[in-house]
Amino acid sequence: MRLFDDLRTRVRAWADEVSGGVADSGHAAVYLRQLLRGNRGKRALRTPAVSHPTGAAPSATAVGEPPVLLIHGYLATRGSLHLLEQHLAGRGLVVMSYSLGPINVGDIRDSAGLIARKVESIVAQTGIARVDIVGHSMGGLVGLDYLKRLGGRHRVRRLVMLGTPTQGTWSALLGLLTAPLGLASLQLLPGSPFLRELSERPLPAGADVVSIGAVRDWLAPLASTVLDGVRHIALPTGHSGLLVDAEVAQVVVDILRAPSEAAAGRRSAGPVDVTKTPP
Repeated sequence: MRLFDDLRTRVRAWADEVSGGVADSGHAAVYLRQLLRGNRGKRALRTPAVSHPTGAAPSATAVGEPPVLLIHGYLATRGSLHLLEQHLAGRGLVVMSYSLGPINVGDIRDSAGLIARKVESIVAQTGIARVDIVGHSMGGLVGLDYLKRLGGRHRVRRLVMLGTPTQGTWSALLGLLTAPLGLASLQLLPGSPFLRELSERPLPAGADVVSIGAVRDWLAPLASTVLDGVRHIALPTGHSGLLVDAEVAQVVVDILRAPSEAAAGRRSAGPVDVTKTPP
């Protein structure tokens, strides 16, 4: 009987692995299509699809939450964020994104500076005091550098990192082959001077930061997305799925709309395994 139980367990595990691989392949194909959209189109601000008596687009205060700034990752374009933008806007959030260049391979610190200028421009034009930031992959490091080094603590209410290798990733070696002049490839390697300096800077007091890792992510393995003092969530998807999976988008929405203490999870810095049942 024990033999049959063990066999059933092995078959179930194999089936889960195969189905996960199929899902990840589908997510990768969808992600690639979105990536090829490039940076074209005026999509700096996406507002909820709701009607207003005056016909005016809703402000962040009108919907009761700060706007959400999405930051794309390494070798990516703003098009890669398209589905996540749609998911978040469809759930009533005001969403914006910007291009970090034709393809994002430059100095992460320069990208953080660009984001700092964009946020200050938004504040000046709208009077909104704070924004939420959701960064995918290297985009999370851009947001974290802005938060820690460039005064983002005064402007960022909440930072959510999706598949962000805060500990570095050896997959960045592939970037050195495809974009040898891109400084970001070196910055993403484990133990790089950039990552050491970033880790040595403390999180600003009261910062709400959440790191979401993907269980089947080989570009930013789950362990590389853990950051001391930050709540960590593991989701059953891959690197691409973090951007195109509607269930992941719902997790992000829940985090953005959670009370500050619950979202930050500062009392429990260890990983939170939700691989079976996402919150």
